[in-house]
Amino acid sequence: MRAIVIPEIGGPEVLSLRELPDPHPGPRQISIRVAYTSVNYIDIMARQRGYRVEQFPYVPGQEVAGYIHEVGEQVEGLRVGQRVAALLKNGGYAELALAEANLTIPLENEYGQLDLADAAAFPVAATTSYDLLVNVARLQEGDTVLIHAATGGVGGIAGQLARTLGASRVLGTVGSVQKITAARASGYDQLVLREGFVEAVRAITGGRGVDVVLDAAGEPTRTQSLSVLAPFGRIALFGNASGNPDLPIAPGALLGNNRGVLGYSFNGLLQTNPGHLVVTARKVIALLVTGKIHIDIARTLPLEQAAQAHQLIESNTSVGKLLLQVSH
Repeated sequence: MRAIVIPEIGGPEVLSLRELPDPHPGPRQISIRVAYTSVNYIDIMARQRGYRVEQFPYVPGQEVAGYIHEVGEQVEGLRVGQRVAALLKNGGYAELALAEANLTIPLENEYGQLDLADAAAFPVAATTSYDLLVNVARLQEGDTVLIHAATGGVGGIAGQLARTLGASRVLGTVGSVQKITAARASGYDQLVLREGFVEAVRAITGGRGVDVVLDAAGEPTRTQSLSVLAPFGRIALFGNASGNPDLPIAPGALLGNNRGVLGYSFNGLLQTNPGHLVVTARKVIALLVTGKIHIDIARTLPLEQAAQAHQLIESNTSVGKLLLQVSH
């Protein structure tokens, strides 16, 4: 099979298209003939600094959609030829990918059938967005929500979800003026530049602040976000895109201002509670199929142009999800 391999830590140019042996599923596994795989920031981190890479050469890719190619022993309810999406630890940038049966999601449900491209684009970002808003930040009807990186993978979905789930006002930050127009289609009431967002949010909310913040930006955005939380406000942390060192948070500052800081790790759940992710993903599929939310797919490139996809993400100019098309 053809696959994109990271042979060593480096820039996008190290990504290499190679012929690898076809994988065959073991017990409780399936193999998928991949139609599309999604490009995520964790793939960039794996290439740049070996994040979560056990050994090189390494095939990146955490989410795929396609057709079941082979079914291993002790697998029930899945069949060869079935259209599915799957959450992977890695291995998605390939013509064939191994998936755990309990992390494989059939695309047919009582509401209809999800398109394969959307199916490859939704699992990580949309499941993360739902978990952050519902299970971490405990969004309440009428809450005001602030989402950083409004045009990112999570930001493009979380804005829509917040509106669908009953938020009264959805605010977003972007890194440049050019991204504001693109973000407006994702459910945001108002968008502000990340630089200077504290003053802008205070002005928009009349000094009250916001009830929920979703932040994967890291410092200094993280500390600044704490300052715009309303009483009983919650900030949900799910990444550190800046790469800057974390700053300590004094418990007294949280106690005195009635604020909460919570954390979320998709990969942590992938390791410890994969069943939860599948349950959440099924809820998201229902929202997608019924049109309550949509996936903004910015661009689809052929598998052999994976390096270009990485460059687009690193340039911080891409808006929406990037996919690699592996087969038709």
